[in-house]
Amino acid sequence: MRWTSRIAAAALVALLQACATPPARTPPPAVLSEARPPVTILISIDGFRADYLQRGVTPTLTRLAAQGITGPMRPSFPSKTFPNHWTLVTGMVPDRHGIVGNRMEDAGHPGETFTTASDAPYWWNAAQPIWVAAEQAGIRTGTVFWPGANVAWGSRATRPDHGDYAGGARPHDWLQYNQAVNDTQRVDTVLDWLRRPQANRPRFVTLYFDRVDTVGHAHGPNSPEVTRAAAEVDAQIGTLVDGLAALRQPANLVIVSDHGMSETSDTRVIPLGLPKDSYHLIEAGPFAALDPLPGKEALVESTLLKPHPHMACWRKGEIPARFRYGGNPRIAAIFCLAEPRWMIVEKLPDVPYTRGEHGYDNQSSDMAALFIAAGPAFRHGTVPAFDNVDVTPLLRDLLGLPPRTDMDGDDAPFRALLRPS
Repeated sequence: MRWTSRIAAAALVALLQACATPPARTPPPAVLSEARPPVTILISIDGFRADYLQRGVTPTLTRLAAQGITGPMRPSFPSKTFPNHWTLVTGMVPDRHGIVGNRMEDAGHPGETFTTASDAPYWWNAAQPIWVAAEQAGIRTGTVFWPGANVAWGSRATRPDHGDYAGGARPHDWLQYNQAVNDTQRVDTVLDWLRRPQANRPRFVTLYFDRVDTVGHAHGPNSPEVTRAAAEVDAQIGTLVDGLAALRQPANLVIVSDHGMSETSDTRVIPLGLPKDSYHLIEAGPFAALDPLPGKEALVESTLLKPHPHMACWRKGEIPARFRYGGNPRIAAIFCLAEPRWMIVEKLPDVPYTRGEHGYDNQSSDMAALFIAAGPAFRHGTVPAFDNVDVTPLLRDLLGLPPRTDMDGDDAPFRALLRPS
């Protein structure tokens, strides 16, 4: 080959290589310079007792608390999962929003019992959750699990016998709860949503972790297993924080729990002491909710409505006012409450056990819930003890929604620590 031909061939090879391997490009300026508005992320760590934060295994939560707002938060009564999660997103106590227990019955739907798997809208329709208010205001929302978030809120039955409903509203993005979806997948889902273009990116997100509660029930709050579970969830929140930083996504994080946890054992039980044919039991454990059967009212009341060691019982209309509980028609006729660490049972346990329970007096230190709020909207400070009905008004402030006067809480505990928008 002549020298000139070699030069031409070499030039052709260089040209083909240049076409096959384009030079690295800087992303378009619009991507780098996008000013992302803050997203509000409501995170629930189910069963995370407030003092778990002092165990030295939660560096992410400790850092966020040091940067933002923290303080002791009282759950609503009863200190159960579904009533309190609905309170946290409606701003109403269970007596008003209608989710009065993890199990309950409704005279309007005889033969049915509400459980944590119930998503028929009539159970939920008494109080509007914040994602519905946000969607109505044009704010896109997404929920990675939250009790009630999968319900078509406000819908009405068209064929109740087939479970068909019409209308209603949900978050724009939502997932049907499945415990098999692990915590890593939950965090990844939130980050994936936030990678979207701004036009279809959520501005309000919920994220739910159940592991601390599950382990607390199985092993008790003082167990090393609970400490490990708290550390694991803290690490997941750390991954979320790092992911937000990588996206350059400012976020206001509101991190809560629904209740604490109390250690129980087979040595601290209170039998109801009633003939089995005298009552209909709806729920037992830290509290008992029951209805006397016809003709047995006097027997049930004479047995229960008297002083008992470690337990107090009332007719529903006589439950002490401080509980803000007893007016809703879904509450059973007789309500008994055990002291923390004690359990009300129908029969004595067959085997020894130590485990965790919740549902006790919401002012008990064992039931105290976690609260941390950190992000660009917050100054640093602590707040005195407050009720969890105040969380929804705070969320409305963060989303720019107007205050509502029909709620049981307000944003007063946080006003001095909010930065001007």
